[in-house]
Formats: sequence, C-alpha cells, structure tokens
Amino acid sequence: MATSASPWDCRPSWVAPLADGGFGGARGRRLIDGLTRYVERGEIPGALALVRHRDEEVLFAQIGKAADEHDHPIARDTLFRIGSMTKPIVTAAAMTLVEEGRLRLSDRVSQWLPELAAPKVLPSPGAKLSEAVRAPRPITVEDLLLHLPGFATALVAQGDLGQAVQVLTAGLAQRADMEPDAWMKALGELPLARAPGEEVINGFATDVLGVLLSRLTGKSLPDLLKSRILDPLGMADTDFWAPPEKAGRLCPAYVVQWLSGKRKVVDDPANSAFTRQPAFPSGSGGLVSSLDDYTAFGRMMLNGGELDGRRVLSRASVRLMTTNFLTPEQRALPFFGYPYWADRGLGLGLYVLDDLSRHRGLGREGQYGWGGAFATTWFNDPAENLTAVLMTQVAFAAVIPNIRADFETLVYQAIDA
Repeated sequence: MATSASPWDCRPSWVAPLADGGFGGARGRRLIDGLTRYVERGEIPGALALVRHRDEEVLFAQIGKAADEHDHPIARDTLFRIGSMTKPIVTAAAMTLVEEGRLRLSDRVSQWLPELAAPKVLPSPGAKLSEAVRAPRPITVEDLLLHLPGFATALVAQGDLGQAVQVLTAGLAQRADMEPDAWMKALGELPLARAPGEEVINGFATDVLGVLLSRLTGKSLPDLLKSRILDPLGMADTDFWAPPEKAGRLCPAYVVQWLSGKRKVVDDPANSAFTRQPAFPSGSGGLVSSLDDYTAFGRMMLNGGELDGRRVLSRASVRLMTTNFLTPEQRALPFFGYPYWADRGLGLGLYVLDDLSRHRGLGREGQYGWGGAFATTWFNDPAENLTAVLMTQVAFAAVIPNIRADFETLVYQAIDA
C-alpha cells in the first residue's frame, strides 16, 4: 500500500453529547481509532465520518489527508465522488413522480423510451450479438428501480457484448461527449445480458431511469434532482460535477492495484471529468457530494420523507423504498461475485437488512442504505433513530468491503443503549 511520510496532517476529532457512555466515551473513541488505523496502514489517505443518533450529531470524525500527493488535510466540506450512492437520490426523485400519479411501477418503460420497445436478450452469457432472441416480457419501471432490467455492465458482460459495453461506457457511464438520447439509442441497440426480472445487475438501470425521468418531466436530470431533492434538503454541494468555484474541494480518487497492492490516482481533480459539466449525467453513479449533504438525505429518509419542516417524500414512499422486493431465488444469485443478498433484500434503490443471523457482523434488522465504488457508504437504522455516513476515496481491494463492515461494527458497538 502507498503510504505518506506523515499521515497525520489533520488530527482526528469528534463532537459528542456530554454523556459519558456511548459515542461520548471510550466506545466513541474506539470508532475514531478504528478508522484511524486505515490511514496509519496506508490503505486510505483520509476519511470523514458522521453519526447522528436520536436526533443529535453524536460523532464527527476527520482523519488524515485529502490526497497522497499534498499535505492538505481532509475537511468537512471536501467533495467526494459518491458513485452508486447516486442511485437512492435518483430513486427518491422517481418516487416523487409516482406520488403525483405521473409514473407507476408497473408502467412499461417503452412509453418514454421507445429504444426499449422490443428488447432482445442473449440466450447464454457468451453468445454472439446476432444470436439474441426476443425478451420474454417488457421492461417496467419497477425493473429499473430494482436493477432487474437485465442490462449488461462491465462486471457481467462477456464476449462481444462485453466489448460493446466497454465502447458505450468508455470507462465511465457519465459521458462528456454523448448526449442522453445518443447514449440511450446506443444502449437500446444492444441485447440484454439477462431477461427482465431475472437477476439484479448493478449499473445501467438507474442511468436509464434518469433518461426516463428527464423525458417524462421535460427537465434535465440535474435540474430535476435539484428541484425535487437537492434544493429542498439544502444539498448545495451535490451535483454531477464540481464547478470551478468548488473544484479545489474535490479530492482525488484512487484504486488499489491488484498485483502491487499500491494505490494510484484514477481521477485527478486537475483534469477530472467531474470538474466539467457532463453531456450525459449518470443516474447510476455520477454525483459529487459532501458529508453533510448526504447526511441530510439520510436524515430525510429516516424522518419518513421530511427534513426540517420540508416534506420531500410521503411516509408511504419511504416504506415502499425500504421493503424487500426480491424473491428467494433472486437472493440466491451472486452479486459482485459473492452471496450479497444472503442477509438482506432489495428495496427501491436500497438494500434492507433482514437476516441478522447471516449478516456476520453487528447491525440490526430493518437497517437500510447503500454504498459507492470509492468506499463511501451510508446506512439508516430506524429502530435506533440513527444515520451514519462514511466518506473516503479509494476503491476495491483492501478497502471494499472491509472498511464498510468495520465502520458499521464500530458504529453499533458505540450505541449507548
């Protein structure tokens, strides 16, 4: 792992209520120390964490640096690429249209996306594109919300389809050189990797949902999210890019190289695609956000759709989003190569923990949330009235899912029951 000469450019800090127990005592310090060890081992340059418990901010951790390459400390207003944590926000925007009666989960997406009016599917993973057959049923809005339409991604696509997907994404679904209509046309010309409703595939479903929402409302996806979710929640630092006045707050993004185990920059703020307004904003993973902004979204969900007197969603929508939709057969299928659904189901844009005996860690049934590719993570626990958010910037290898699991354990052990 890459290390720096001095990982302590910003001493860890926290705020807590005056009580001696829980987050305000030794167990809160244990959480800080656990995250600090990730910096000391050189696995991440730095991290931010925030925990709210019973309507109070009980812990804020600010540890390490924003980057390996300079001595700037990570700060509370540092901006992060939140990857798949974009999905719950786009899903919430879709639910506002469901509430208005303008969208139904049962609707065929072809009403707004004629590119998907007659989808085809490969008969086997390695089949040639020419061997695709008509899909057994249409794609619905519910399929998009549950990542079940069958679109291939680089993680599952093989052979000719895999090569075509690589061309479509050019390494990132969010494109600077392709408008949404052109992207949708290109995707619609490709067969599905799985039949609609068959298997959860993380990726293009929420990208397609974003195009659908834009066509339905006549607004761009950024404008739609801003008016329906971001502005009502005061999420002023969340967008599909960091404009010039905020670009200096965007930290680098890293991956860990599999062979060497060393960390390398994969997105430098000096020439980042996230400092330029995209032509195609990715509903699956394109948002940049901050610790406090995402915490506001988490609080809104925890409060049943309302934050500080402003209602964004109905309680009924939040209940639906946090209800498992997957069948036992779907949960038995691997996700990211391992039995991800053994302990949890899938709601609308969110996982929902429902089998603590198979969780193999601290937690609570009823917990829900989502994570992002660069090790960002968020979860709510309604029974504990708890919201927890972790922000860092290193993908894969030693960091995911270890740091997520450790963060969850450290949060739960600190709860002062």
